[in-house]
Amino acid sequence: MFELDVQSGKPIYEQLIDKFKELMINEVLQEHNQLPSIRILAQELTLNPNTIQKAYKQLESDGFIYAVPGKGNFVAPPKALKNSLKEEKIRNELSKILAEALYIGIDKHEIYRLIKEISPLAKGGES
Repeated sequence: MFELDVQSGKPIYEQLIDKFKELMINEVLQEHNQLPSIRILAQELTLNPNTIQKAYKQLESDGFIYAVPGKGNFVAPPKALKNSLKEEKIRNELSKILAEALYIGIDKHEIYRLIKEISPLAKGGES
């Protein structure tokens, strides 16, 4: 199910997160499917259970999974997943654009001024 690269510079828990997201996006793991328990997955992958738990916690906070106490972790409904994916994509793009703007010399105060100017125009934006 998972191929992890222990020699990669990327932390194992991030590799797990990416793999779970890939499985959800490709609908291998579908809405409300139960994920393997932390203990079982740790045994299968010969990893520390804390690594699995860290990945699950991040997936939950990102809206990809939800936890049911005493039952386990489950794949979140696609609507929540799509919103989370869209937000993640926008954040990544915005981060790149802001880094480029700062690199070419646009002052952070100018960027902040632009955000304040645009905010009232956005639906639900805070001014």
